[in-house]
This record gives sequence, C-alpha cells and structure tokens, in this order.
Amino acid sequence: MTSSSSPLTYRDAGVDIDAGDALIERIKPYAKKTMRPEVLAGIGGFGALFELSKKYREPVLVSGTDGVGTKLKLAFQLNRHDTVGQDLVAMSVNDILVQGAEPLFFLDYFACGKLDIATAASVIRGIAQGCELAGCALIGGETAEMPSMYPEGEYDLAGFAVGAVEKSLIIDGRSIAPGDVVLGLASSGAHSNGYSLSRKILERARVSAAEFAADFHGRPFAEAIMAPTRIYVKPLLALIHALPVKGMAHITGGGLVENLPRVLPEGVTATLDRRNWPLPPLFQWLQKEGQVADAEMHRVFNCGIGMAVIVAAENEQRAMALLEASGEGVYAIGRIEERVPGQAQTTVI
Repeated sequence: MTSSSSPLTYRDAGVDIDAGDALIERIKPYAKKTMRPEVLAGIGGFGALFELSKKYREPVLVSGTDGVGTKLKLAFQLNRHDTVGQDLVAMSVNDILVQGAEPLFFLDYFACGKLDIATAASVIRGIAQGCELAGCALIGGETAEMPSMYPEGEYDLAGFAVGAVEKSLIIDGRSIAPGDVVLGLASSGAHSNGYSLSRKILERARVSAAEFAADFHGRPFAEAIMAPTRIYVKPLLALIHALPVKGMAHITGGGLVENLPRVLPEGVTATLDRRNWPLPPLFQWLQKEGQVADAEMHRVFNCGIGMAVIVAAENEQRAMALLEASGEGVYAIGRIEERVPGQAQTTVI
C-alpha cells in the first residue's frame, strides 16, 4: 500500500461544501415565501420547529411521502427542471388531503452525484411554488452530494408532508353508500405517473427535439408532457368546510380503477361512465402512438381525472358549483352502487 504526500480535500473526492452552502443561501428567499405563523425555526438548523395551531381541539397528524419517479428522466432529457419540484409537493400533499388534512409543512431530499447550483435552485424554486399553492411551509430539507452514486447531470428527489385534521372530521369513506355521486376533478396532464410507459411510447415514436418544441394544442409538446401535477388542496379544503365530503381519492399510479377502491367500504362499488369526461389530447396521443388498450390506460394513467370526490346525491350540484368557482374543472363521472359478491370495486364502462 502506497500513499501520496499531497493532501486531499473533500472537493478532491467530488463533494463541494461551498456549493452546498451557496445553494442554501439561494433557496432561503423561496422558502421564506412559504412560511406560516406556526414555524418557529426552519431552513438552516439541524431540525425544523413547528408549533401546532390552537385551532385544533383533538388534532391528528397525517403524513405522506413520495417522489417524482421516472418523470425525472424526461426532465433530464429535456433539461427542464422548473416543474418537477411542484410534482414532488403535489404527490404528498394531495395524498394527505384525501383524509381531510390541511398540509402544514413540507421537507425535501435532493440527491445528486455533483451539485449544480442552478439546476438544484430551479428544482427547489418549484418545490417552494408547490408549497405556496398548498399553503404549507417549506420548513427544511437535505441536499446530498454523493460522487459516483448518480450519472452526470442526474439527481433524485423525495418529499415529506405533514398535515393535521380534527379527529372528528377525518374523512375515511365509512359513510359512502349506494346512491352517492363520484365527482372527478380535471388533471393538468399525466401528473407524475405512468412515465415509464410514456417514455417507452416517446422512444418508439422517435419524438425529436423539434417535435418536443412543436405546437401541441396551443402549447409546446414538451410543456404538455411535463405539465406539473395539479395541487387540489385549497379548493378541496374549502369544499370540506362547506358541505359533507364522504370520500376522496388521489388518482396516481393505478389510475381510477385501483385508487378509488382504497376509499370505498365493503359492500359498495363505483361505476364510472367514460363518456362523462373528456380524454385530454395528451392521453389521446399516448394511446394512439402506443396502441394502448382502454383497460391498460385506465390502470396506468389518470386519463384526465386527478382527484375523485364522493358526495351525497343531494350535494352534487352545490359541490360542483363550489369547485368550478374555485377554478377547477369538475365532472360527475359515476355513481356508488351496491356491490355483489365477486364484483370489482371500481368499473369503467
């Protein structure tokens, strides 16, 4: 074993501490815009401090974690890093929302082989924008520079959201009964799901850089396929305060047919009518280019519905009016019916 007489530094090993410090300073203004009164200490400390609001009598904390998945591969390919941060926030805050929870704070984990300050700042700016849309504080996070762990120019993301709900107001689907209505809130696109199949379709279709830049129903195709996940927090919290919401399902991987059953009690089934909402152009293109069967589309993609909301039939029109007034596209997509033995819990007809 031999040794060199020249001293080594962390930078020689591929880790730039100065770059990490510079990134923290750059992202502090983004995080500051997301602050809530309950934040006692946020970015920069070893741990973030958050005081639970006195408005809750019996607060229940609700937590969620997720990533962005292989949509990141497309972000690397297109060199578009400004939207995946919102995707990261949306995947967690929309998940905890379905139980009636108000998202309180969010933490992120950004891991890379070599830190590019501009790229990382663009991603974290998107995270902060997502937190603003959700009304939660970007309270902390971690940036990990790990040489040789990731290919050059690539990174990975994970996010963690914590929310709170009054114990008596938890939405768990128990009251869902035959005759209830399933409302569908429009998605902004493919959100963060099905991108392994989407990228396979793009590869087979041999989509070029010029085609990514070309007009696709009023915007570049790259913008359509990279559109950030819609965050439904504020309009749905307002709806919950206005009328009884029996159940909600965030439509992620598995589509409507696998996510809606997660909130349905035994003894009922959801029958969805495919004619009741439009299939957005992006999904039409993916289905045509990939020759994807209808059943597979419904199991992989959200097909234009990013969130399902279940209300009593007498509240259908009021709920739709409130959601439309909040800027949401909303459709009455199906009904809850009595389930017979052996029947699927969600069927698209």
